[in-house]
Amino acid sequence: LHAMLLRHPERPRHAEMHHQHVAGLDRRVELFLGRHHQRDGLRDLAVEALGLVRGHGVLVPTMTFAATAEVVRYQGAIPILVDCDPVTLNMDLDDAARKLQKVQSKDYADYADYAGGQKQKPLRVVGIMPVHVGGLMMDLDRLQQFAKEHKLWVVEDAAHAFPAGWRRTTNQPWQQRSNGSSTVTCYSFYANKTITTGEGGMAVTSNAKLAQRIRMMSLHGLSHDAWERYSANGNWDYKIVAPGYKYNLTDVAAAMGIHQLGRAEAMRREREAIALRYSDALAGVEEIEVPPHDENHIHSWHLFALKLRLRRLTISRDEFMNQLKRAGVGCSVHWRPLHLHPYYQKTFGWRAKDFPVATAVWKRVVSLPIFPGMRNDEIEHVISTVKRICARHAR
Repeated sequence: LHAMLLRHPERPRHAEMHHQHVAGLDRRVELFLGRHHQRDGLRDLAVEALGLVRGHGVLVPTMTFAATAEVVRYQGAIPILVDCDPVTLNMDLDDAARKLQKVQSKDYADYADYAGGQKQKPLRVVGIMPVHVGGLMMDLDRLQQFAKEHKLWVVEDAAHAFPAGWRRTTNQPWQQRSNGSSTVTCYSFYANKTITTGEGGMAVTSNAKLAQRIRMMSLHGLSHDAWERYSANGNWDYKIVAPGYKYNLTDVAAAMGIHQLGRAEAMRREREAIALRYSDALAGVEEIEVPPHDENHIHSWHLFALKLRLRRLTISRDEFMNQLKRAGVGCSVHWRPLHLHPYYQKTFGWRAKDFPVATAVWKRVVSLPIFPGMRNDEIEHVISTVKRICARHAR
C-alpha cells in the first residue's frame, strides 16, 4: 500500500479500490432492494437523520437485543418498551397503542425520571422501531397504517431479515421492507448474520433526503464523499457541515459483501430446508412448539426458536439447554427482554407486569443451530437430541 501511494501521489490506488468495492456493493444492493442506501452505522445514523433528540420518545420492542434501544439513548431520547406477540415474538401493535396512551397521560412521569429525578413533561413520541424477530417479517401494511395514524417515522430493525418478504395475500406482490417516505430499514452484516461483511451493515430508504443525510453523517459530516478528493477530477478541499461519525464500510468488507450478496438467496434456501426438516420432525412432540411459517412469508430463518411447553416438562428451560449442550448441540436464547435488564428497570422503572407476554415467553424460548452447510447427520443429531430430552422429562 505504501509503495502504491508513492507511485501515485495524485490518485492513491487505495482510494480507487475503495470506490470500486464499496460502489460495487452499493449497486448490487440497489438491484436487490431497489432503494437508496448507506453502509454501516445503521440505526444510530437513521435516528439522527430523522431528527431524534432529547425529549422525544420511540416505541421499541422489549423482545430485542440491546442495540435496538440503545441508539435511542445515544440521542438522549427515551425508548418506550412494547410487549410482543405470543406466537411470532414480533412487536404487538395493540400494546404499542396502549403504551402510547400511557405516555400521553400524566402518570407517565412515574416511568420517566430520566433527568436527575426531576419530573418531565409528557414525551413527544416520534417514531417506532419494530424488529423482524428471527427473520419472520411483521405485517408491513398494519405497521405503516399504525405509523401514519400516530404520525411516527419507522426504523425497521431488519438485522435478522435479509433476505425476507411479506405479503398480505397470495394475490399480492412481495414486500421486502416497509415503503413509507419516513422509513429506514436497517440490516446487519455482522459475522453471525444471514450474510456477512465481517462487521457492519446497511441502511436502506426510499427517501433521497434521508439517504443523503445518512451518507454524509457516516463520514465525519463531510459535505461530499471524502474519497472524491483523490479522484482524477476531484478537489482537495472539503467542508464539515455537521459533527458526523466514522461509519463507512471498508473496501475489504465491501468486497466480501459483494460475494455474500450473490449467495444470499441460496443460503436462505439452505436454512429454510433445515427449518422445514426441524418443523416436520418436531411437530408431533407435545412438549414443544415450533416457530410459525406460512405461504405469505419468505422467512430468512436466521433463527429457529423453539418454545418449550414447560407445564409438560419436569425441567426448566435452562436445564433443557444444559442437556442440549452436554449432547453437543449448541443453543441460545433470543432474548432476555429489555425490561428485565437492570439498566431499563432502574432508569425507567419498567416492571415485569407491564409486559406479561414477553415476561412469560422468554423463559420458554430456545434457539437451535441453523446455518448453511449444516450436514444431514448434524441435523438428525439435533432432532433426536430434542426428542430424547422431551421424552425423558415429559410429565
